[in-house]
Amino acid sequence: MSCCCEFKGCNEETKISAVIFDLDGTLLDTERATRGVLNGFLAKYGKELDKEKEEKKRVGMTQQESVDVILKDYELPLTPEQFIKEITPLYRERWTEAKALPGANRLINHLKKNGVPMALASNSLRENIDVKISHHNGWKESFSVILGSDQVKSGKPSPYLFEEAAKKMGVDASNCLVIEDSLVGVKAANAAKMKVVAIPSRGEVDCYLLADAVLHSLLEFQPELWGLPPFDDWLDNTLPIEPIHVSGVYVNGALHESTENATGALPGQVFGLYFGWGKVHADRNFKILHICLIDPNSDDHMYEQQRMQIHLVGYISAFDKKELTSRELEKLEEYKSIARASLDLPSFTYSF
Repeated sequence: MSCCCEFKGCNEETKISAVIFDLDGTLLDTERATRGVLNGFLAKYGKELDKEKEEKKRVGMTQQESVDVILKDYELPLTPEQFIKEITPLYRERWTEAKALPGANRLINHLKKNGVPMALASNSLRENIDVKISHHNGWKESFSVILGSDQVKSGKPSPYLFEEAAKKMGVDASNCLVIEDSLVGVKAANAAKMKVVAIPSRGEVDCYLLADAVLHSLLEFQPELWGLPPFDDWLDNTLPIEPIHVSGVYVNGALHESTENATGALPGQVFGLYFGWGKVHADRNFKILHICLIDPNSDDHMYEQQRMQIHLVGYISAFDKKELTSRELEKLEEYKSIARASLDLPSFTYSF
């Protein structure tokens, strides 16, 4: 398992003894769950969503900051209070559909099992945090501290959320590790003098400059690099994961995702070599060796232009090469063999 950047890490004097998580985009895929809410809301006022400046610009903002930007950008005839009152119920309905991002439950359960204190510190309002995590079994009980931006002097990028979380856990700031997806969150962790791992959301490229480590996914996180207990759930070279479901159209050897709804699309943070099961016809299943590469033993020509379902059940590694060298192609063949063998194990079975 590997990460995608140079690891700055922690030294022997700075052993991590507590972990502080951001929520949206880090643990929870709220962006996909709420896709279309703002667009539909703006349409009622004769406005059209500007995709160029939307979600990317507002990643990590507090609610008030986000509202102020929207009202200004779209010149809506509403006060901030009116806007919040009208749109919040629409978001609350969708928040209950937000899925845990790949590796989120695994990491939370691992830290809890090993007695590592955890806090949740989000720029969302506390009442909204409670709604978002209410449908995720065990999350509320796993965090000894849960804080929203309305519970401190000011939200991220100020350090107050993280400082207050450390204080309530009884842990020194220098012994805390923050896991974030946004630049404002990384800046807040820096200001609080904490170590920070970034899993950047779309457009948050500056995270690479300020974080101690940058990953594509929580599945790449290696606790032992931070003095935390290592995972013990790998089966040789593969990792069983909570099934990831995606639907789309299979054309000439590649899967084109469905954009009709959020539930049929790949969640954020899905990156690297995954394997699982595919289905086209009601009576035929076949192996998926990693995203967009179909098992060469299957009859690919049969599936051209076919709608299909994919259920990813295992993870092997990060893998971000667009142009592969001969050595990397050999490695890829090795990974395919590993995936084939793993899909014969009970841990990786899946029933459609």
